[in-house]
Amino acid sequence: MDAHNDDEFASKEAIDYWQNVDLYLGGTEHATGHLLYSRFWNKFLKDRGYVPQEEYAMKLINQGMIMGRSSFVYRVKNSPLTPDGGILDKAIFVSFNLKDQYETTKLHVDVNIVENDVLDIEKFKATRNDIGDDPQFILEDGGPSHGKYICGSEVEKMSKSKYNVVNPDTIVEKYGADTFRLYEMFLGPLTESKPWDTRGIEGTYRFLRKLWRLFYDQNGKHIITDAEPTKDELKALHKTIKKTAEDIEAFSFNTSVSSFMICVNELSELKCHKKAVLEQFIVVLSPYAPHIAEELWQILGHNDSIAAQQFPVFDAKHLIEDSFEYPIQINGKVRATLNFPADMSKEEIEKLVLEN
Repeated sequence: MDAHNDDEFASKEAIDYWQNVDLYLGGTEHATGHLLYSRFWNKFLKDRGYVPQEEYAMKLINQGMIMGRSSFVYRVKNSPLTPDGGILDKAIFVSFNLKDQYETTKLHVDVNIVENDVLDIEKFKATRNDIGDDPQFILEDGGPSHGKYICGSEVEKMSKSKYNVVNPDTIVEKYGADTFRLYEMFLGPLTESKPWDTRGIEGTYRFLRKLWRLFYDQNGKHIITDAEPTKDELKALHKTIKKTAEDIEAFSFNTSVSSFMICVNELSELKCHKKAVLEQFIVVLSPYAPHIAEELWQILGHNDSIAAQQFPVFDAKHLIEDSFEYPIQINGKVRATLNFPADMSKEEIEKLVLEN
């Protein structure tokens, strides 16, 4: 608050200006350490008259733990042993859907060499020194020569001992940092524990590729236009602005990502390549996917950073419906649906329905 004050702990002016921290965010395990310690010191400073607040943070959020998705291989128990009963001479591993035909032992396997539950057998053999020489694998979906080794799975706490720690560098190298960020937010509510499942990241990756195709066609040609947005395009945009603004205030980041996906799907169906719409959309998206948003911002002709832009303002007029679809019942059963202007009177609607 007043780090360069050599005369006192902190001036009253500085303390009155800064007050407490608005938000403290940390995991539950972290909170039992640092948060307990720092609250103790704040209460000490309050008792000594240095600070006016009993608590230094006005709001606390404990984010949920990201659980790991463990993968397993299944070693056949009666694999031949070495003469001294030590390491297996030739271990035999059976694929998940065939394991019930054998008596097996379940072993954790590094999730970074498993993709969509399929084991990279060569990497497995290269990274494990506890399976003996030349292990054999009983495969499925194609037989001995063309089959796959399918791993089993369980949700457990992320731990090196369970071989289920996901290296962010590996994910970023394959999918990009924005995909990683978006998927982590998309996993579920901020305060709840949720399982990491690398298989699901493909959907987030496809979403960003679909966003890119609003700016470029499949041949890499720039397709942005300066045409005026239609009513449906503005409705899709402002629905997303409203939802995201509310979600950020409520720390509901997973539902924001859902609204981005819905908006891009709607704009794709409308074949919207209009600068006036996409410019505002990528500003809304930028806190979640800053790298692609920054690049698209530059592509739209801007020299400043997207991080310095004002968040778009929601305009309710774009969500007002001009018409309404009424279900028409005869003897308690819906027989038809008819569209009428939203401002049409009850009497006019009844007259037109009876004429139909």
